[in-house]
Amino acid sequence: MEAIAILRNASSSPRKARLVADMIRGKKVATALNILKFERRSGSEGIEKLLLSAVANWEAKNPDTSISNVELYVKTIFVGEGASLKRLRTAPQGRGYRMKKRSHHVTLVVDALAMPNVLDEIVTESDTQNAENNA
Repeated sequence: MEAIAILRNASSSPRKARLVADMIRGKKVATALNILKFERRSGSEGIEKLLLSAVANWEAKNPDTSISNVELYVKTIFVGEGASLKRLRTAPQGRGYRMKKRSHHVTLVVDALAMPNVLDEIVTESDTQNAENNA
């Protein structure tokens, strides 16, 4: 079962955030958190908090499942363009240049890959070996 977390109106350009999002797409959550922790780009702090929020949302959706029994990974992450603030910057000879302060939205989906139960595999292998020996 997957869990979703959304970050809205983060105050950096979508282009900068896409560079960070591309680094963690498809990675396991532990690996992605390590990457984001040491990344210096501007969008990494917000995406790190968003990833922790998605993990918390997954735990809330699956209260009976222990997080140690599953491996979470970043299923999808995409960055969309948010609202732009339009400002004027003073320019020479009484003119004004337009300036756009961009923002972005990030949507992150975390999903679980269930780790195979080792005991079930051992029982299945011993049953097949016993069936082959008896035949």
